[in-house]
Amino acid sequence: MFPQTAKTADALIQKVQQRYNGAQTLSVNFVENFTILGHPRPPESGTLTLRKQGKMRWDYSEPKGKLFISDGKSVFLYTARDNRVEKIPLKNTEDMRAPLAFLLGRLDMKKEFRDFQVRDEQGAVWLDATAKTDLLPYASVDMQIGENGEIQQLKVVGRDESVTAFRFSNERLNPPVSPALFHFDPPSGAEVVDSIDAASSQ
Repeated sequence: MFPQTAKTADALIQKVQQRYNGAQTLSVNFVENFTILGHPRPPESGTLTLRKQGKMRWDYSEPKGKLFISDGKSVFLYTARDNRVEKIPLKNTEDMRAPLAFLLGRLDMKKEFRDFQVRDEQGAVWLDATAKTDLLPYASVDMQIGENGEIQQLKVVGRDESVTAFRFSNERLNPPVSPALFHFDPPSGAEVVDSIDAASSQ
């Protein structure tokens, strides 16, 4: 990496970390695209809400009734269409949404990533990096970063070569957010698949 590129990468990293590490809560709209083995799934969209520490809630407007919640310890994925809940420890999940919980308060990009590269794509600034260890569920991340350090787009490449891409808009830092928003009670009659015991014994 050229020295000037390193300086630019360092400046971008610092700007992103300053923006998010100082926030207590965050709300942003998202559009999510997932592709595996060259086959894209229909795009999904909704609102993401984050709260320190490690709490997150993805409310999907498309598909309606889909919900992804982390209370900081466990992850819950609910699909209204199937009336089904999947529960797994946060530390065991390989879901690409989970790492975003740590945007607030614990973001240390150089601890998680290496080989930072900065590129310009049609006037947009991107910061690309690879995972520091093979233990992480993702191999690399690409981030489009705005002037204020906000992450506008995020592309995550998994170990299975899947690509999860997020486009973010209307970001709000420190909006009022109730802690109750991250507590999940399964709807009446829902099938609950509890993966905690199975994951813990592996």
